[in-house]
Amino acid sequence: MTEFLCGLDAAVAVVGGKWKPLILWALSVQPRRTGELRRELPGVSEKVLIQQLRELERDGVVRREVHDQVPPKVVYSLTDDGFALDRALRPLGDWGEERMIQINAGRQAGTP
Repeated sequence: MTEFLCGLDAAVAVVGGKWKPLILWALSVQPRRTGELRRELPGVSEKVLIQQLRELERDGVVRREVHDQVPPKVVYSLTDDGFALDRALRPLGDWGEERMIQINAGRQAGTP
């Protein structure tokens, strides 16, 4: 079991990775099926998406609901903790939105 050094360490462990914050963002709008998430997040493979969803479910921020029908329908949504985490990430998203052009320009120029 991992021992976290502080709350930030624990939070980053939950949202770490390229796709988890984007999955949280998509689910904050409305619950979605796996295929809907794949269309919403171009570039994510099905394998990685499912792995990330399982980790978010394990950490208590995503709920997986299986509907008893043929073919099976699985819907993912945020838990109360997931909505709280989404609210906590919004200022970070706002910061990135305000600086996106400058960050892209710096990366294209290769400046440190």
